[in-house]
Order: sequence, then C-alpha cells, then structure tokens
Amino acid sequence: MLEPQADRIMALGEWEERWNEGQIGFHQPHVHQMLESNLDKVLANRTRVHFFFPLCGKTVDMKWLADMGHSVVGVEVSEEAIKQFFEENNLTFSVEPVPTIPGAKVYKSSEKNISIYQCDLYNFSSSIEGQFGAIWDRGSLVAINPRDREKYASLIISLMAKDCRYLVDTLLYNPELYKGPPFFVPDEQVHNLFGNRCDIELLQSVDALTDKQKAWGLDYFTENVHLITPKSN
Repeated sequence: MLEPQADRIMALGEWEERWNEGQIGFHQPHVHQMLESNLDKVLANRTRVHFFFPLCGKTVDMKWLADMGHSVVGVEVSEEAIKQFFEENNLTFSVEPVPTIPGAKVYKSSEKNISIYQCDLYNFSSSIEGQFGAIWDRGSLVAINPRDREKYASLIISLMAKDCRYLVDTLLYNPELYKGPPFFVPDEQVHNLFGNRCDIELLQSVDALTDKQKAWGLDYFTENVHLITPKSN
C-alpha cells in the first residue's frame, strides 16, 4: 500500500512557494478538534507543559496552548507562515539568529511563551530547546517525504522527555488515487516507526471525507489520532 507514494518528494522550496502563493488549504482557522478533544490525555494533569510543534505553519493551536500557560516551540521553513502567525494573533515578536543552525532564525513572542524556529526541521535538535513534555503533530508526519519517515521518527524520539505525550494525526485513504501531500500513513507504519521505543494508543478515528477529498478522487478518508509515549523501561 505504501508503494504508490514511496518516491514522492516535496522540496522545502515547494512548501515555501505554497505559503507565498497562499495555497494553504491545510491551514485551519480554528483550534483542531482532535487536539481539543484529547487535550486532557496529552496534559495528564500537568501544568506549564513544554510543547513542540513540528512543521507548525501558522496554526492557532500554538496560541491556544500558550494562553493556558504552556510554553510552545515550533519549527517551520516558511518565513511567510511565521510572520502571518504573529500578525494574525496580534503578537509582537523579536527575531534572532540561531548560532547553532547556520541561516536559521528564531521568532519569539514578546507577550506569550512562543518561539518559532525558521529552519529545516532536520537541523533542529534537543540541544536547542531541550526535550519536550508534549508534541502535537497535526500536519507533519503526513507532510514529510515518505522516504524520510525513519529519520523523522528518530528526531521526534530524541526530542521526547521521559514523560512526553506525543499526539500524532494520521490519514488513511487509497494512495493509488491521490499522490499527496498530505500522505497516507497506515497505523502499521506508526507502530513500525515508534513501537520499539514507545507505547502507542489509538485514541480516535473519524470519517473525515469532505467534498475537498472527493475532488482529489478519494472515496474514503479517515483521520486517526494516536498517543505515543516513551516506554518506561
């Protein structure tokens, strides 16, 4: 089932182009329902949790969590997306270079505990912001090039603190009918990528087929959310 998309590649420049041209159908103007309905399981009675958002775009989920007192770190390649996030949420920000990542910049909110790094995700590491108590992956695992998934999983695991709760949103559909992104990520692959080091629980599975996916030629489109936690041994 993975074969049809195995060699599909989106260059970073293509993502930047999408943002610059406003081709961002993946952006949601409201807090993601899957995050909202599973937040208690992610927080697990913790306050002031250090959240990581891989490939964050300009998601409003970041401000929503920061408003609750959590700290948020995002990574995004598109400068346009980052600027739009701060402008649309009326947040002032500073911009600084990141000494350990050549060419990277970090945008820091003056009012909220939000930092967004503009860089290639794979150049980010725990040496920059430490490890995280929570990760919200709404459009990252489904957006990276399929051939990079093992590299991606290694990075995510390296960013997980011992008590980390990683919420990941994946999509099921017939990859013969649509080339992506967003890409098809079966549950079996989630287990192959993370199962050796982590416990995995399917929290929610919903029929997410809308006219948009039908226009892509799809006849089913399922959204799954897994909670991934480091094994305690």
